[in-house]
This record gives sequence, C-alpha cells and structure tokens, in this order.
Amino acid sequence: MSRLDNIKSKIYTTGQIKSALNVWRLLGKKLVFTNGCFDLLHLGHIDYLSKAADMGDKLVIGLNSDESASALKGPGRPIIDQLSRSVMLASFSFVDAVVIFDEPTPLHLIELVRPDILVKGADYSIEQIVGADLVLQYGGEVKTIEYLSGYSTTLIEKKIRSNS
Repeated sequence: MSRLDNIKSKIYTTGQIKSALNVWRLLGKKLVFTNGCFDLLHLGHIDYLSKAADMGDKLVIGLNSDESASALKGPGRPIIDQLSRSVMLASFSFVDAVVIFDEPTPLHLIELVRPDILVKGADYSIEQIVGADLVLQYGGEVKTIEYLSGYSTTLIEKKIRSNS
C-alpha cells in the first residue's frame, strides 16, 4: 500500500465509518469529533485539530462537502475541492478519520459518531454548537478551543484577492 493509499484509507463514507467506530469503542478509545470546511488549510487549522486530537484517542473530522461549504460560505467557496481537503486532513498523523457530509450541519454525523467529546472553536458558545445538546444528553462532553490569533481562511482569501 502506498503512503497516499494509506492516507486515503482514513477517508470514510457515513456507511464505512460505522465499523471503525465499533472497533474503536470495543477497544475503549475516547472519540473526539469536530467539523468544518477546512478550506485553505493553515497553521490555525493545524493548531486547532492537534489540540482537539489531544483530548482523546481518536479524532474524527466531519468535513463539509463542496455543496455544503458553498451553501455555508457563499459563492466562490470552497476554494479547494472536497477530495483535496479530505486528503490533506487525513494526511495528519493525529487525524484518524475524515467523513464528508452534504447537510448544512453535521447533526446526523454527530448522531452516528456519538463522540465522547464534541469540539468547536471558542467563537462558539456551547448553546450555539450543533449537536451539543445531544452529546451532553448521553453523558459526553462539549469543549471549545481558542483559535490561533492571526490565522484564518478569510484573512488568507483577502490577502490573495488584494494581491491579484
């Protein structure tokens, strides 16, 4: 198996992730879930994801599909297609699974994963985090992570557009 094949093996459909989740649960692994568009990966994303991964044993990322990201972020987004974004995310050693979802929110994916810890950026309050009520209801935790100052896709996009 090539390195790229190994990376791609961490990209799951919602149907495929179920068996991995079952194995991890049987092994007593603490599952951490986060989600986002992760367009134009940058140091802020890496910092955030590595901190999320440190909260448990297995990090599962819900990735907005191209259609979902465009509906959320507007025309011209995402800049990077979902296949490229998913492979880049899966290439990090601390990422265990990437699951692309088409819905406007990851609620159905959160219901499927049933993470021990649901993580979002600190720009969200617990009440604003999709799926927080569900996770808290079954005894899981909801945590936020401060963003690394000065790094955002919006800032990068503005810089690119001002230089063209």
